[in-house]
Amino acid sequence: MRNLNKSISNLSQNQQLPDWYNTIIKGDCVAALNKLPTNSVDVIFADPPYNLQLEGELRRPDHSKVDAVDDHWDQFDSLGAYDAFTRAWLLAARRVLKPNGTIWVIGSYHNIYRVGYILQDLKFWILNDVVWRKSNPMPNFRGRRFTNAHETMLWASRDQNAKKYTFNYEAMKTANDDVQMRSDWHFPICSGSERIKTGDGTKAHPTQKPEALLQRVLLSSTKPGDVVLDPFFGTGTTGAVAKRLGRHFVGVEREQSYIDVATKRIDAVDPLAGEILKVTEGKRAAPRVAFAALMEAGYIEPGAKLFDKKRRWEATVRIDGSLECDGEAASIHRLGAKLQEIDACNGWTFWHYEGDKGVEPLDALREKYRKEVL
Repeated sequence: MRNLNKSISNLSQNQQLPDWYNTIIKGDCVAALNKLPTNSVDVIFADPPYNLQLEGELRRPDHSKVDAVDDHWDQFDSLGAYDAFTRAWLLAARRVLKPNGTIWVIGSYHNIYRVGYILQDLKFWILNDVVWRKSNPMPNFRGRRFTNAHETMLWASRDQNAKKYTFNYEAMKTANDDVQMRSDWHFPICSGSERIKTGDGTKAHPTQKPEALLQRVLLSSTKPGDVVLDPFFGTGTTGAVAKRLGRHFVGVEREQSYIDVATKRIDAVDPLAGEILKVTEGKRAAPRVAFAALMEAGYIEPGAKLFDKKRRWEATVRIDGSLECDGEAASIHRLGAKLQEIDACNGWTFWHYEGDKGVEPLDALREKYRKEVL
């Protein structure tokens, strides 16, 4: 096990980290995962073997050889053997995933449908399938099929009832010019200086993923300090991006050559820290505040008068945090809805009060409470 805690000491200088944080564990993924604590990781990113089952060499029209995925770790005796392998590692992954954690699995048409079936069979709850559309895909040299220009990522929570998983919706929207981020992502495959090569100029790993892809995955579904597990670590893209973004990682890899490349790569990463790691958050991510809490903290008094923006209605604050208006009494939300004869109302924005800056919505008082008390 290669421990890289010293490499990311900025992340938690005042914390005693578990000894498996920021490590690369050498060995079979299932056996390695079984040694990790239950409910211990926040997010899993898995890039398992695709089971391409390539037979013979693949050559271009000029007869030059294509550096295709023909490694032994991508070869299985049958589809049944691949399914058994998939079920085993997903079961092990599910055990170490926190109840509110999520898992990403990337694959091609060769394997992703089988993986998705087994995910659902094991009670994972699929949240999205995200298409990585490649801007520079490898062409189809034989001219017998469409160019395979995308891969699919399945994003799933541990089960159907896991509601508090991390999704940085506002950050993704901000990154997409204030438009909701879609489930089709456009990135180039690894090439140029990002593609890691060995001394003889060949690819260090045939399926190295671009760091931009992993950065979006982690920015969308993790927070600084979270633990990210990659059970098929390869050359360490997940670890390198996690370290740079202030996340902890643990990788599992059985090939020593890949571990050597990943270790060198991650050691060279300078982690970001401080304010630049903060992402845009919406109000749904803010701590919940009950209206009665404002009263208990003295931010608003019983008997205070609240009114809507156009002053059509005026309500009196009662001691229990309810409002009374024209003989009707209810919460700030239910009374606002009843007066307007609608099904639902956001009382924080509907009701206003006379503040130091003039007429302000209750929401301004709630934000003040969050900053000063929480």
